[in-house]
Amino acid sequence: MERMNVLLGNPYEELVGFSRAVRVGPFVSVGGTAPIGEDGETVGVGDAGAQARRCFEIVQIALERAGASMADVVRTRMMLTDVSDFEAVVAVRKEFVGEFKPVDTIVEVSRFVNSEWLIEIEADAVLPE
Repeated sequence: MERMNVLLGNPYEELVGFSRAVRVGPFVSVGGTAPIGEDGETVGVGDAGAQARRCFEIVQIALERAGASMADVVRTRMMLTDVSDFEAVVAVRKEFVGEFKPVDTIVEVSRFVNSEWLIEIEADAVLPE
């Protein structure tokens, strides 16, 4: 199967050596997506809902560049530094994938590489044949 790496120009892609998303056949995986704006700065400092929105926007862009859409998402993973932000984050998730009802995992983590980040989101998608 052919492999497609999707890069979005995030400075961490080169620093760490990762792709935002990878498509192999009908499968697309979007890696841990942080709330980084186009200016390279953290979006929504202190606001988990705003950060979740930015993460899902980036996930959506990565999926589209891989030939997929939010309708193709079968799993999301949301990692939060404070699980009490759950309700704000889930409300945003519903806007992006609620009607498609993919499976989900939500976990609390101690911290991320950048202390301003309250959330990172991963997604997996499967394209129809």
